[in-house]
Amino acid sequence: MKRPQVNDNQRSALNCFVKLMRASNRLTTDIHRHLLDENLTHSQFAVLEALFHLGPLCQGELGRKILKSNANLTTVVDSLEKKWLVVRERLACDRRRVTVQLTPAGEQLIGAVFPRHVEVIATEFAALSTEEQQQLGRLLKKLGTGT
Repeated sequence: MKRPQVNDNQRSALNCFVKLMRASNRLTTDIHRHLLDENLTHSQFAVLEALFHLGPLCQGELGRKILKSNANLTTVVDSLEKKWLVVRERLACDRRRVTVQLTPAGEQLIGAVFPRHVEVIATEFAALSTEEQQQLGRLLKKLGTGT
């Protein structure tokens, strides 16, 4: 079987993509490892963190903030509700809108877990200087916006 021809620009892009994905996968695994101690998944933590910093959000907006589909988010919020970390509330003026908010237990948990999360991220990114982190941030933003 003949291999497809790849030009230098394509090879460079593929090489860069593979490195980006490997770095992302490793960082995601290592950064979220501490969440196991709190019996939280990455998605559960993302919901708690968004509500902690942004306040109560309708479920659709929450999904957009943490980049989860509505179906996936429903499962995540269900699990957090069972743990008494969040509550859902239907708006009287529009019963289709469901607002999710932290319970006192959820607020206490994320308030305790978030500083450790920041510490772990800072430790992982210490491999780069502050200038390199800023440069990487600019490059990733450019790549993410497609401009």
